[in-house]
Amino acid sequence: MMQRIGILTAYFAKSLFFSLTGLILLILSLIYWAVLFPPGQGTPDVENYVILVGALGAAATFMAALSISARAGRMENYPLLVRLPSRVEYLAAVFLSSLIIGLVLQVLVAGLALIRGPELTKAHLLAIPPLWLSVNILAGILALHASDLVTAGWSRVIIFGLLAVLLLLNGVAASPDSWLAERMISLSDVFYRLNFTGLADLASEAAGWSGGGMLVSLSRVSSLVFWPFRAMSDAVFAGGFTTSQALAPAVLMLYSAILFLTAALFFAGKDLEFIE
Repeated sequence: MMQRIGILTAYFAKSLFFSLTGLILLILSLIYWAVLFPPGQGTPDVENYVILVGALGAAATFMAALSISARAGRMENYPLLVRLPSRVEYLAAVFLSSLIIGLVLQVLVAGLALIRGPELTKAHLLAIPPLWLSVNILAGILALHASDLVTAGWSRVIIFGLLAVLLLLNGVAASPDSWLAERMISLSDVFYRLNFTGLADLASEAAGWSGGGMLVSLSRVSSLVFWPFRAMSDAVFAGGFTTSQALAPAVLMLYSAILFLTAALFFAGKDLEFIE
């Protein structure tokens, strides 16, 4: 099985890297380096270096996964898929090839950014790989869910819609009393001035509900979901990991495993429509 996955991974990675899309990704990565890490001015601090290069790796992996997923759905690859004992091997090859492309571009920019850049200590060299790799893996699997290759029915809408709701609640969690509650109070005042007492009372009740109760509980749950990202960013800017923060990459890997199993279930049971 591993040999079959390895061969397919090399095939997909090579087909993207030596294509126009691969050239565009390479050019965009170099532009990213030239704009954010200009050698003439020197690169930012180590903290910004880790964050910016990590963001590039996630974006490159996401775009590579979308492109390779589209290529994997072409009719020319139908003989490869039907000869495999399991469709999961095909999906794993698509994911691994996109991860390799993303890592290659990330390492390229990371190396170029070190020109007149920050000096990485041994502690940084040990901490950077788990951070970048965990985020890249999550981005690649999310891209699989966004592709037509894996999407089954409304799965794409449900997954990314749920993610959008969690992001919104996570933003509210930072200051629930000073954001939505104040908006509802202002709306209630407007309705009172217009003599719409019923709507004003409804907006006032919504302000009380948003200031405490279910919304606060939901926002706290969403903040727990996004805790790994805050923990890793806090650790980067603090210059070291605490005991709990060191678990953040492992939690992201757990998220990735759950999402990949979900993608495998969708892909294994759907009727594939190949592109001519």
